[in-house]
Amino acid sequence: MYVLFAGGNLIDYEQITFCIMNWIKKVFKGCAHKSSEGHYHGHYAEDRQFYAPSGSGDAWREHENEEIDRAIALSLLEESQKVRRVKDDKSQLEDDEQLARAIQESLNFEPPPQYENVNTYQPMPVHFPTGYSRVCAGCNTEIGCGRFLNCLSAFWHPECFRCHACNLPISDYEFSMSGNYRFHKSCYKEQYHPKCDVCNHFISTNPAGLIEYRAHPFWMQKYCPSHEHDGTPRCCSCERMEPHDTGYVALNDGRKLCLECLDSAVMDTKQCQPLYLDIQEFYESLDMKVEQQVPLLLVERQALNDAREGEKNGHYHMPETRGLCLSEEQTVSTIRRRPRLGTGNRSMDMITEPYKLTRRCDVTAILILYGLPRLLTGSILAHEMMHAWMRLQGFRTLSQDVEEGICQVLAHMWLLTQFDSASDSNGAWTSSSSSSSRLKKGKRPQLERKLGEFFKHQIESDASPVYGDGFRAGHQAVYKYGLRNTLEHIRMTGRFPH
Repeated sequence: MYVLFAGGNLIDYEQITFCIMNWIKKVFKGCAHKSSEGHYHGHYAEDRQFYAPSGSGDAWREHENEEIDRAIALSLLEESQKVRRVKDDKSQLEDDEQLARAIQESLNFEPPPQYENVNTYQPMPVHFPTGYSRVCAGCNTEIGCGRFLNCLSAFWHPECFRCHACNLPISDYEFSMSGNYRFHKSCYKEQYHPKCDVCNHFISTNPAGLIEYRAHPFWMQKYCPSHEHDGTPRCCSCERMEPHDTGYVALNDGRKLCLECLDSAVMDTKQCQPLYLDIQEFYESLDMKVEQQVPLLLVERQALNDAREGEKNGHYHMPETRGLCLSEEQTVSTIRRRPRLGTGNRSMDMITEPYKLTRRCDVTAILILYGLPRLLTGSILAHEMMHAWMRLQGFRTLSQDVEEGICQVLAHMWLLTQFDSASDSNGAWTSSSSSSSRLKKGKRPQLERKLGEFFKHQIESDASPVYGDGFRAGHQAVYKYGLRNTLEHIRMTGRFPH
């Protein structure tokens, strides 16, 4: 029930009653207090008198009405303030609860493990209040109400913020960037952190926190530094380390051969004869025919080392000698039948036989290490053939860097003839012999071409003072003066022309 109070305001009747009752209690309490103050207590005597407080009755009622109005007004004011405080407290509570939920959601994402040297970002999920709008940078649609991500100066639906590698949403506390692409930290590591090509593990960091690895200068095979000392074998031809998941072929003399090099490997003396004829034709095209028929033998490592010990003269490229031009009479063990592959990628059933070298001229034989790819075998054979040609032509005893250097030049020239790009621009031919020196070859398989480029790179980048420096000096002389003039200058002076 409501009543219209002074000023035209509707007031709850029960509220007025409650206020009046509170006021009456206060009034009676005050009257009781005043009455007790108005009594005067004396001693009992014969004539007792009672003294009451004096005053006008009308004045008292008027005062009472004023007190009632004042009490009602105060009570209404107090009630109004209580209602406002309750509403304010309720609104503040709702705001606090909303803020707490947003903070809680932003903390519900656990950070992933930390990695060194990775740029990371932290997308912050936020509870999107009602009444605002944003456009998702992923799907270009309005986000609307609910959760969204605010990162990279843009807004995203959580399901639109995806990894460039696996295309799954990124919900981790941190993520990685490469260019404009986003990645899970694990996907970034899988794609960009270098892996060892030998053990296939991520290459670990050194004590300074840097990623440290070794790499082959030509093949760019990356591997852990520890593999240089843990007995991991290398291919005896291309020098690549053997991966743990790929078995190299073990040759009888202890060398290891990778499967790519095995594909074109020359394994016995008979198989090498067509290549020998090819090298002879190459020398004839340069007007440098070898007049004597020099025996060519493919041998194992030990037989080659034994023959080297029996030679009085000569310089040998360490740590591995791969070819020899012999001048002394001796007996060597040559390979008559190539081995076959057995269990565990081991060669077996190879047949060798002794071969007695007799001295009919200044050159008794050319020995080549067996089991090397065709192009490497050919370049070694071209090198040793140059030794034979100079001895048969009566060249004086030359310094090691001059003799080995010009032999390396001929090996390098032969390799160039095996590619379509062979031309006079390399300066290795004289103009009179350039047209005949280009052997018409079919296109090499890609793997064999790559091996040929590597063998050429080996000659060009050799750091030894005899083979490396000697080749560079000889190559420069041939480029400047031509092969014929360079050889004539060497015959007369024993040095390269400058």
